[in-house]
Amino acid sequence: MICLSEDWSTNYSGRKSPGFNQSREHIKLIEEQGYTLKTFPMKYSDANKDENGIGPAHIGDFTPRLDVKRLERVGKNWYASDGKISIQIAEEVDKGEAEKIVVGASKTISVNSFERDPVARSQCLAHHGYKCAVCSFDFEEFYGSMGRHFIHVHHIIPFSEIKEKYLLDPIKDLIPICPNCHAMIHRTRPTTLTIAQLKEHLKAKNA
Repeated sequence: MICLSEDWSTNYSGRKSPGFNQSREHIKLIEEQGYTLKTFPMKYSDANKDENGIGPAHIGDFTPRLDVKRLERVGKNWYASDGKISIQIAEEVDKGEAEKIVVGASKTISVNSFERDPVARSQCLAHHGYKCAVCSFDFEEFYGSMGRHFIHVHHIIPFSEIKEKYLLDPIKDLIPICPNCHAMIHRTRPTTLTIAQLKEHLKAKNA
């Protein structure tokens, strides 16, 4: 989840946010002085928002439990991460013919996971190819025949967030990314970075 964003320096009406500088100082204590980041689950109230959903955010309720998190900065945002990465290395499969596939159906192995449809993976790669959508890394180009047709396939909306069956479009809902970028996308768990956010982060880092 996002702890702080530079975009929050002004509020919804365009005025300077009075709490931003204080929040930024708290972030510096964690980044520069070794303070521990702890969060608690809370629920926001929409009581002060207008009919368009615009208005100041207020805490409606919270759970009295502190969780230790790791602070991660990506671009203009700071995330509270649990440090856990859950990535399945997808196997190579033959191409399928279906344009849409229903996926989901949770099952239990040693942990709760979700079915990955090999036909959907094949269709995604047939359309997008095998280069990483974030950094353009090509395993076959780098490793030769050993790396041919190797890549992770990322679900743009993680199954862990859907938790139900839905109609998957392999072209729109799946994207090939290398294992390194895949790990970084999940680095800010429980919030997952978007492809665009990670690309922006790499661009800013290498500028």
